[in-house]
Amino acid sequence: MKSATTNIRSVITHYVYDEDTLPLPQLRKLGLIYNSYRFVVSLFSMLMLYISARTDGSASLPSFLQQTTLSFYMLLSLILLGLFYVVRKHMRRQLAFGLALDVIILSLLLYTTGNPDLQLTMLYMVVVAASFMLLHGSQALVITLLAIILVIYQQFFYAIANSMSLANLGDALLMSASFLAVGGLSWSISQRLVQLEKVAANHAKEVERLNVINQEVITQMVNGVIVIDKQHIVLANLAAHQLLSLSFVTPATPTTAQNTFEDVKETQNKALLSNFEQQLNKQHSQLFNACLSVASGQSRAFTYDVPAVANASIFGKLRVQIIPLKDDSKLVILEDLRREQASAQQLKLASLGQLTASIAHEIRNPLAAISQASQLLIEDVAEQMEDDSALTSESNAAMTGNHELYEMIFSQTKRVNRIIEDILKLSRQQTATQQVLELAEWMPSFLENYFQGHDIFLRIKTKPIISFDTHQLEQILINLINNGLRYSSYSHPHAYVEIDIYCADNDVIIDILDNGNGVSAGNLELLFDPFFTTDKAGTGLGLYLSQAFCEANQARLLYIPEHEKTCFRLIVPSIKSDNKFQTIEENLT
Repeated sequence: MKSATTNIRSVITHYVYDEDTLPLPQLRKLGLIYNSYRFVVSLFSMLMLYISARTDGSASLPSFLQQTTLSFYMLLSLILLGLFYVVRKHMRRQLAFGLALDVIILSLLLYTTGNPDLQLTMLYMVVVAASFMLLHGSQALVITLLAIILVIYQQFFYAIANSMSLANLGDALLMSASFLAVGGLSWSISQRLVQLEKVAANHAKEVERLNVINQEVITQMVNGVIVIDKQHIVLANLAAHQLLSLSFVTPATPTTAQNTFEDVKETQNKALLSNFEQQLNKQHSQLFNACLSVASGQSRAFTYDVPAVANASIFGKLRVQIIPLKDDSKLVILEDLRREQASAQQLKLASLGQLTASIAHEIRNPLAAISQASQLLIEDVAEQMEDDSALTSESNAAMTGNHELYEMIFSQTKRVNRIIEDILKLSRQQTATQQVLELAEWMPSFLENYFQGHDIFLRIKTKPIISFDTHQLEQILINLINNGLRYSSYSHPHAYVEIDIYCADNDVIIDILDNGNGVSAGNLELLFDPFFTTDKAGTGLGLYLSQAFCEANQARLLYIPEHEKTCFRLIVPSIKSDNKFQTIEENLT
């Protein structure tokens, strides 16, 4: 007996307390629909009451109880509808009160008619079904039991008050049994609907989660990704903006009560893509038209030369792959060819560095001996030339020729030694030890230490802060400034270098400018190759080492051919920048 009681209790607990309920947004939507239905039913019942009285041909109006009940019901239905619309708290309590009111009103109407009729029975069914749809199981069960009690009681009371038989009581019992059946069926359907709602919500969350993951993966990709659908761009990642040197500016959209965060985000994405499409069509019309001209279902691959502009941080050759998708859209992948060239160059120079490091000791020992011997010969010739009393004119001329030859040997040994030193630096590259540098303070101090007495014009338009290895940054700037001074002196009697420091987006730009003849178009591709130089006294490793140091510090070194002067641009990620900082202009001479 005890076990049976426990089983019954567990069943009741499962079906009454542990059932799934509708989420609040869905409950509010259905609640508004039901409250509107209640008001329409009350209004329609009032109208039908008067219409039926006139149709019967009787001059008497409906009874006072009927008029009062329906008038009160219509007024209270309107109040409940407005209250439910305005007050968003305790929605289930509001619905439970309204459903209990429905049962009481229908019971009063049933009392005035005397016998259960089809119309009232159907209205009862709707109330019972709605209670199991909208309320907790315990609340719905109370509403159903209230309806059963009132139906049976009022039929029993009506039969006694009017001295009638209890024959209609059986109809009331049958009607009550139908309430239980409709309630059970409605509860079962509501549970299935809630489960389906949960499954759909879980699927939506999973799809949204995968969307976020895919978006993050696409955002973090090094290659540019563009998706074109129906001649319009529907997706473009940050790398695509950077590789094409297009601005990535998210427009500001205010959030209001009617404009949720999701709406704002969607609006910003649409505006961002529209802005990207306009920039692409304006600055890279050749690429955009090539992507649009590819027929549906066909793929295409080609290289694209990104045009260099004065403010561009990246330019060069891109490999463009256009891949058709199943829905007639196109996937465009942009790949920077410089990475492949850099990787090949790294492999080549790694083997070169290892070879040079292994034989550097064997080379430098005899080289040091040659250098020392040449110095001794130069000193010996200088001493003999000073004591020119014992020398004939022919001997003096021979001594002068020998002195020049010894000087040539000594200078060439220094040049070979410098080449070996540069290659050893390359082979001994270590991980950069980055430090936080305030360029507005660090740069004047650096120039004063290394270039005192040279015409260096420094302009700092912001107060940028970067993270860089101090020693490597010094080596980069020494190489670039020395090159600028040397090549400028070839074209002008007064050599000078200008340094402009400013911010662009999230980067700090350092431009090294000189008035030299610049780099010819044929030498642009070879500019950063090792051992390439147009100067007989150069080793051809300065720019390559500078670029390698930049890459070790997540920076970029570029030559800007479109600039009016010879311009080498150093692009460093900014930590922070105070744009209110006053412009610094210094002339170090």
